[in-house]
Amino acid sequence: MRTGSEPTTARSALRMRLWLSLWGLVWAIFGTAVFALVGQPGWAAACGVLWLVITVDLAVILKHIRQGPHYQPGPDVPPYRPPERRHRHP
Repeated sequence: MRTGSEPTTARSALRMRLWLSLWGLVWAIFGTAVFALVGQPGWAAACGVLWLVITVDLAVILKHIRQGPHYQPGPDVPPYRPPERRHRHP
């Protein structure tokens, strides 16, 4: 349930996700190169696909970071109403 204070108290994990994705990107590139050099094309392809997924994820992360807080509701947006409980009769 929203309290209405989320825009002022929320913390985004985008920067952490960015650094974790960069770490994964380094390992995916390394894995692709190493497996290609040792003659393991299947594993090289798997690391290459992972490299592609990480690159797309990085693009999404950077887009969200550049958007800034404008996609979050402001203080003038009232909190959501709590869901109504329906009592079940046995």
